[in-house]
Amino acid sequence: MKEQREGFRSFMAAALEEARAAAVRGEVPVGAVIVSGGQVVARAGNRTRELADPTAHAEMLAIREACRVAGSERLGGHDLYVTLEPCPMCAAAISAARIDRLYYGAADPKSGGVAVGARVFSHPQCHHVPEVYDGIGGGEAEALLKGFFAAKR
Repeated sequence: MKEQREGFRSFMAAALEEARAAAVRGEVPVGAVIVSGGQVVARAGNRTRELADPTAHAEMLAIREACRVAGSERLGGHDLYVTLEPCPMCAAAISAARIDRLYYGAADPKSGGVAVGARVFSHPQCHHVPEVYDGIGGGEAEALLKGFFAAKR
């Protein structure tokens, strides 16, 4: 999507930690962290099965926590790191929260909502479009997902 900024510091390792923890819980291994001012303010892994909640994706949980910490439904000045391309639901939440930058690892050709499928940020009704950087830690994120699903078969 875009080239990384000069002086860029990735927080994808923290998102990958959350993804690995999700896998241990039997959840699809997706992790997310939200950063503001160079500090992680929220982190989460998928918990859809644990919470019996189809909206409990890593991004949604991290956004909810970051909004609680910020005391606002808007997260301008915040960056989101997630191990997998967000689905359409999560992409819409990212837009609604006004997150500045989205960094994601693995592409999701089946359920993605950013580069494939719904392409939420390209839609005329999208109110806010974050800067998007893809492929950050993508190899490790993809290997984690493939290993998880191979073990399920």
